[in-house]
Amino acid sequence: MLHLFNIENGVLREKDSASHPADGALIGQASWLDVVEPDDAERGLVQSFFEDALPSDDKEEIESSARYFSDEHGLHVHSLFLMQSDGRSRTSSVAFVVQDDRLISFRDDTRMADFRLMRMRIRRGWVKASQPMDILLSILDQKVENLADAIEDVHRDLEQVGYSVLEEENGELDQDIERLARLEDTNGKIRLCLMDTQRSISFIQRYVRSDKSRRRTCSEIQHDLDTLMSHTTFLFDKINFLMDAAQGFINIQQNQIIKIFSIAAVVFLPPTMIASIYGMNFRVMPELALEFGYPMAIGLMILSGIAPYWYFKRKGWL
Repeated sequence: MLHLFNIENGVLREKDSASHPADGALIGQASWLDVVEPDDAERGLVQSFFEDALPSDDKEEIESSARYFSDEHGLHVHSLFLMQSDGRSRTSSVAFVVQDDRLISFRDDTRMADFRLMRMRIRRGWVKASQPMDILLSILDQKVENLADAIEDVHRDLEQVGYSVLEEENGELDQDIERLARLEDTNGKIRLCLMDTQRSISFIQRYVRSDKSRRRTCSEIQHDLDTLMSHTTFLFDKINFLMDAAQGFINIQQNQIIKIFSIAAVVFLPPTMIASIYGMNFRVMPELALEFGYPMAIGLMILSGIAPYWYFKRKGWL
């Protein structure tokens, strides 16, 4: 799938991809070419216009030399984006190539909210741009805004889990731990995207040093990233605290169960011993001849069971 955008009077406008001619004449004129899950025909069409500008299959590499570099085809930036899939947070890399007169982006997934919101803003005429670098910075700025929203969602969910763990008497601790694990995973992926964006902005800043406006935009994005990174650290600490608290409460519940079994064993031990004694088959046992021997044995067993229970209760162990 190909999405084409042109800069018109300082505003980014989308071109109807359905109206593109088969020979791809409009592709060479696009200010931003967004290539999404291209098939062989689309990949060949883009390749015919931009030669070796297409990225290789190493978009997921983490070393800086593979994600941020410059060559004769332009400035290459591979940025990690957050998305939701099957109720879980996932990440996927998008490869950007910034040339003198166009921006080319390559992505393998259509579920990225950042690009959907970007297209919505473009349709409303909200994206100002005069050069391809402005488009890339707008995309990264949109990405940071979405990550901030994702952090707010994590914080909101964490408040609910915290109430369940710390205040609800009949909370489902097993479910709370599962929710905390998911929030930790989401927060980790958000932090990973923030770190990756920091590296992207740092790389771009080297090439906009002489441009005061774009340098200021990069500084603002970098400041937002630093703030959000601190917030993710706070969320990690809170998640770990709630995880430890939930596990501690589970241990307390288990200890209470073990305590009940231990007390029951101690309470029933003396009656069991008495019953064992009078269950012996010796010839000389004086109590066997007593008229009230049986009630006496029963009474001893009951008394020997009540006595430890009363003692534990008085000590406050129950």
